[in-house]
Order: sequence, then structure tokens, then C-alpha cells
Amino acid sequence: MAIRVAATLGLVERAGSAGATADHLAAETEASPPALRRLLDHLVTVGVFDLDPGTRRYRATELGAQLGEDAPEGIKPLLDMTCAGGRAELAFVELLGTVMTGTPAYVLRYGRDFYSDLDDQPALRRSFDRQMTWRFQRQAPQIARRFDWGRFADILDVGGGDGTLLEAILDIHPDVRGRVLDLAPTVAAARARFASAGLGGRAGVVPGSFFEPLPAGADLYLLSDILHNWDDDRAGAILAGSRRAAGPNGTVVVIEAMLGQGVDSAMDLFMLMCFGGSERTVDELTSLAAGCGLVLRWSGPVAEGRTAMEFGVA
Repeated sequence: MAIRVAATLGLVERAGSAGATADHLAAETEASPPALRRLLDHLVTVGVFDLDPGTRRYRATELGAQLGEDAPEGIKPLLDMTCAGGRAELAFVELLGTVMTGTPAYVLRYGRDFYSDLDDQPALRRSFDRQMTWRFQRQAPQIARRFDWGRFADILDVGGGDGTLLEAILDIHPDVRGRVLDLAPTVAAARARFASAGLGGRAGVVPGSFFEPLPAGADLYLLSDILHNWDDDRAGAILAGSRRAAGPNGTVVVIEAMLGQGVDSAMDLFMLMCFGGSERTVDELTSLAAGCGLVLRWSGPVAEGRTAMEFGVA
């Protein structure tokens, strides 16, 4: 929790490479100087900060530098309690309630589900979108190269966020065009991304929800890191909606981190706690899709920790 507070207050950025005294950091953060000093001393004990005994300046160690805003490890949004990820992890204190009732701990702690929280607090949504973009920075180019997207002239990326993955696909496959379907605040960022990349003629956006009827007629309906956020009933509804939109000759591609193949029980527990969702195996997703009228054609790894499953309409 001390590290979470350090991330939330931005102590690494505020101290900078020159370091800063506890009084200076307290003034910057409007914190209690004596209390902040004790927090900093504990961060020194655990190796996150160093203290210069002469100047009484605190500065981040190599370990602590990972808490910085621009650190490549991307840890800060998962710890900063003002960000969607950090806020979500605090709900683990209600895990007992989830185990006893099945209700997501996030709802027990905050009184509403995760996505309702994002809708009500735009800053949380922006932090969530940034976190999702960071997650796919390395994997999106891998996915774009390791699957034959060129077979499909028109892709609808269902719940595709700010378009990170679709941009990577279109960049490598110049004969493909596509659209991102997501909520209005998110597709605005996708529209800007496509315009900046010069893809405006081949990439578009569709404001909407994947629980509503999807636009029909695309050659491929892509669900990337979507289904694990939902329980079987709602994940099945998303798959069924994709199958209906795909028509008799369409294709649905699911990309997920499969349980035991890229994701472990810790993340499975997080999905339960936060969303009531579930990490699944290939067999479990195949069975879920079969119940929605989809048959598995192929599955295999497409990125570090990500598996693609290609379904046709039964």
C-alpha cells in the first residue's frame, strides 16, 4: 500500500533525478509532512527510494523508477489509485464477499460495476483506455503479422478500443479495410489514431455497444480481449451477436490469453473480482462458441501470451 500511495502521489516524478526533501514533496502533494516523511522512510527500507543523509533528499532507486509515468514497465496505472487499474485492485479487500456470494468485489466496494464507474468518471475511462493501449503496444504488431488477415477484405474490430490492433493489421495488410466498434468516447480516440496514421480512407469507427445488434456484412468479426471480461451468459451473447452479424459465410476470430497458456489463476481471480468474468481454456471457449452456432476452424498462438481462435458459422 505504501508503494500504491507513492504511485498515486507521483513521488517518483516529483522527486526527479535530483531528489527532493520530504518537506518539498509534502508541499507539492499537499500531504502531511511528518506522515509523508515516515512513508518515504519506509520506501527507503523496501528499496524503492534512497535517502542522501547530507541533503535529506529522497530519490527513486532503479526499482522505484518503474513507478514513473513514462517507465516502460507500465506499472503505475496498476498502482495509482486514481486510475482504473489501481482503483480496481483495491476491490480485492472485498474478495471474501465475492467468494461467498459470487458478486464481483468491485460492486461490493464501489456500489456499481466497473464499466458504470468508467461511464460516470471520464478520467477513469481515459486511464483505462491508456492502459489497454499500453498492453497491446508490443502484442499488436505480433498479432498483425502472425495471422493471415489478408484473407478478409473488411474487418469489424468489436470492442476495439482506440484502434491500436486494427491500425497494426491495416499497416501490414494494405488491401484490408476495417472499422472499430466501441463506445463513443473511445472511438473518438480511434478516429484520431486512424487520421494520424493516414488510414482515414481504409479505417472507420462505429459508436455502439457489442450488446446491441452489430453492423452486418463484414467479412470478419474480431473479438480481442473481450470475452474474458464477462460471465458465460454475456460472453455467449457477444458471440451470438457476432455470429448473427457475420451471416452464413462470415468469420469470427477470438483472441484471448488462454488459461494455462499465457494467463494464470491470479488473473482469473482478478477477472472474477473485478468483472464477474473468467479466463478460459481453448476447450471452454470452443464449447461456449458451439452453443452460439459457431464451429472452430483453427486455433494457435499469435503473440506472446495470446491465442487466436477462428470460428465459422455452423
